[in-house]
Amino acid sequence: MSDSIILGIESSCDDTSAAIIKGNSILSNIAANQEIHNEYGGVVPELASRAHQQNIIPVVEKSFTKANIQQNAISAIGFTRGPGLLGSLLVGTSFAKSLAMSLNIPLIEVNHLQAHILAHFIDDANPVPPKFPFLCLTVSGGHTMIVLVKDYFDMEIIGKTIDDAAGEAFDKIGKILDLDYPAGPIIDRLAKEGNPDAFKFNKPKLENYDYSFSGIKTSVLYFIQKEMKKNPDFIKENMNDLCASVQKCIIEILMNKLEKAAKDLDIKEVAIAGGVSANSALRKAMQDNNEKFGWNIYIPKFEYTTDNAAMIAMVAQLKFERGEFTDLRTTATSKYDL
Repeated sequence: MSDSIILGIESSCDDTSAAIIKGNSILSNIAANQEIHNEYGGVVPELASRAHQQNIIPVVEKSFTKANIQQNAISAIGFTRGPGLLGSLLVGTSFAKSLAMSLNIPLIEVNHLQAHILAHFIDDANPVPPKFPFLCLTVSGGHTMIVLVKDYFDMEIIGKTIDDAAGEAFDKIGKILDLDYPAGPIIDRLAKEGNPDAFKFNKPKLENYDYSFSGIKTSVLYFIQKEMKKNPDFIKENMNDLCASVQKCIIEILMNKLEKAAKDLDIKEVAIAGGVSANSALRKAMQDNNEKFGWNIYIPKFEYTTDNAAMIAMVAQLKFERGEFTDLRTTATSKYDL
């Protein structure tokens, strides 16, 4: 790995992030969160893009300060081109293009989903990086998929959600339970105090490796409506058990397909990535399968699970070594195939 120094910029949703990488080592990884969305129960695209405009310069400046390097020391700039919210992506893309032009250095476009997977190759993400080929369960607020990773830039989606993503299921069920947004971490915390076998919810029956999470959302909604007619305080009195039961159901749906794929393809190298990979029950399920099936598991550090610029910088570093640059005509895109 070269000693090139690269600035990574991430602005695909509601977190503005900048990171600086040297080789595979992260020198800084700064993020500004947008609290304003909490009161709306979800990300408001217009508010997100405005907040990115306010945050991007301070975040980038802080990344240079923490890394203790000057702007003229960087070799290239990597940025998230997509997928994501178009208004948010435009802010990061425009800034990256402008800075690259002013410094007269190469520009590198990065696929956000690819970056979640390749974050595993950051020096301190894992004790050792995954070996090719490996399976990566990529789960975030907007995406749920199983990816067969044959090489750094040779990836095949073998299963994906046909409706809601796992993260969306957590948030939508959280809204039913009157929890704050984002609901995933709250459900995870409350579930630790509950009985995961207290309630049962419907699971989809799909033959292949695809997922569906709209059914569990509907199952929870109807169950809550029925119980609330009998007892208006049902949610409050059973909150921990509800969270534990919901979480168990979602994690079992995720793991059942991953287990099937690993068995069918005879692959022992198995990773998780994306925001939902911070979930404690999913991490435990991976640890259990390490012992049960002899998997070599790869679970990234918490700071590399949510949207972050370190993973963007990592991909940019790999592309820099290959001379894969883009030019100033590139544009942000809300959809970007893996």
